[in-house]
Amino acid sequence: MSWLPSNDPVLGDPKTCDALDLVIVPRTRDLGDGFAVRRALPHGRRQMVGPFIFFDHFGPVQFMAGKGMDVRPHPHIGLATVTYLFDGSIMHRDSEGNIQEIQPGAMNLMTAGRGIAHSERTPDVQRRDGQKMLGLQSWIALPKGSEEIAPSFQHYAAESLPTVTASGFTARIIAGSSFGAASPVSMVSPWFYTEVTAQAGAQVPLDPDHEERAIYVVDGEVEIANERYEGPRLLIFRPGDRITVKTTRPTRMMFLGGDALEGPRHIWWNFVSSSKERIEQAKQDWKTGRFAAVPQEHEFIPLPE
Repeated sequence: MSWLPSNDPVLGDPKTCDALDLVIVPRTRDLGDGFAVRRALPHGRRQMVGPFIFFDHFGPVQFMAGKGMDVRPHPHIGLATVTYLFDGSIMHRDSEGNIQEIQPGAMNLMTAGRGIAHSERTPDVQRRDGQKMLGLQSWIALPKGSEEIAPSFQHYAAESLPTVTASGFTARIIAGSSFGAASPVSMVSPWFYTEVTAQAGAQVPLDPDHEERAIYVVDGEVEIANERYEGPRLLIFRPGDRITVKTTRPTRMMFLGGDALEGPRHIWWNFVSSSKERIEQAKQDWKTGRFAAVPQEHEFIPLPE
């Protein structure tokens, strides 16, 4: 996915409860062929939650036979991407030689560090037959001392991630620790990401130990301190409070956040950095072909002018 400056997502209409710092209703954008994206971060009033600096909710979309998603090769620096699917499949290819079909429930973490290019396309079989797609892509800004680390890619199938089942809900621990369980994913800074699926009437605790926390309600509805919030919504909490989320109907949501970074980040197109000069260098590197090529790809997205 890519980012360019646009209108902010709108703020939530309901009055926020004391525990909430901000309620964001993602702004919907149609990228063509009925492919809808809802963008919650970055926002004019909140750049990050922990290190989460970009949060896109794409779909649901039904691709007909012969159609699919085609995000041509494009570059990243200074961040890690997390692609997480509920429906459909995406073929990931990157300039480090990694080729991986991303499937629902799997964790896919691409760390750009000093620079990587990748493409995201519908796999051949799903393109032939058509498929429904629904998922999320997040960017994790890297700490200042790790912005130039070597690029890498981690993949963990859904069945290899820990799950916790409690009264009325199930949680899959995608990254970090939640509900007393820890993901096997390696990270360069403390953050967490958990999928929670809950029945109506479930009560789900949000761990107060994380410095910055948010819940993204994908679908369904939650009640917090007698206020109701219907998905899609990004609910950003004040630090330290012990929160219980009650679901008023079947709900799918993502718990996310982590330690705040040491300062804000500059973000331009697909580049994130603590240094404006580093972003300018990345622009020239992409424009002049200094990023490594992506295997099996013969096209690319030009640098925006």
